[in-house]
Amino acid sequence: MDERVLVTGATGFTGGHLILRLISMGLSPRALVRRGSNYKGLEEKGCEIFLGDLATGGGIDDAVNGVDKVYHIGAAFRVEGVPKQYFWDVNVEGTRKLLDASLKYGVKRFVHCSTVGVHGEIKEPPATEDTPFNPGDHYQQSKLEGEQLALEYYKKGLGVVVFRPVGIYGPGDTRFLKLFKPIAKGRWFIVGTGENLYHLTYIDDLVNGIILCGVKEGIEGEVFILGGEGYTTVCELGFAIADVLGVNLKVIKIPVFPARVLALLCEKLFPLLNLEPPLYRRRLDFFLKDRAFDISKARNRLDYKPRIPLDEGIRMTADWYRGHGFI
Repeated sequence: MDERVLVTGATGFTGGHLILRLISMGLSPRALVRRGSNYKGLEEKGCEIFLGDLATGGGIDDAVNGVDKVYHIGAAFRVEGVPKQYFWDVNVEGTRKLLDASLKYGVKRFVHCSTVGVHGEIKEPPATEDTPFNPGDHYQQSKLEGEQLALEYYKKGLGVVVFRPVGIYGPGDTRFLKLFKPIAKGRWFIVGTGENLYHLTYIDDLVNGIILCGVKEGIEGEVFILGGEGYTTVCELGFAIADVLGVNLKVIKIPVFPARVLALLCEKLFPLLNLEPPLYRRRLDFFLKDRAFDISKARNRLDYKPRIPLDEGIRMTADWYRGHGFI
């Protein structure tokens, strides 16, 4: 295969898995990575490295020149200790620079990674691609503006396809480690009732969907939610993890109001001591907001078919955590 492909965010969890999949397909992908990031493993596997920075625009033209397809996975994702403007510098203006270069050099397909977070809390689950936008923080707002910007370039003639992933997990991910660790110890403190809905997608299924967004014909200008087969309540998810780990789980429920007050105090006081707050109000959303989605459009238009059941995905993730001494 002689198709030339660029991936941003290649040193991250999703981008790294996407690079490996592209290599397994016989491609020699390019990766736009920041100077100083750990890209040696990508290079060793046959990925061509271009140094650059979405926030400044450096290196973007060189990376895009000569490619047929761009998978734009890179983003400022819940970065702490940076000004809010940084999210717009990366997620909006960085995206704009990448879109400009793609239009300039005749890129045929531009696959843009957004987030289901653009919908915020789901009032009537499950949400579809047409559910009203309701971003709940500066990350989600910046991703919404980046997605809308990408779709504007479709009107300019660029073959843009947007996907919105739900919660991503699997071997190599450490974001959900903070969920597995306390459950592994048998005592899990949650905020509220735990009856809110949460939706996950296993990394291999997500990469399948991303590839489909890049190869399926006649879908330019469209948006797709990519997720697993179904969703659970947060409590059900916790007990599913406990079952895989072989522990008897005791759930301790904390009332919402004192948890919010404690989170607010952490946000205010810890920075005064030059310390990272151990708790943020937005982190409570996991226990409080419904996040459930309908993947029918991806099924029908992309032939997207999640293959990894939740219990199997949890088991493979837990095995990876154990193998690396995390739990």
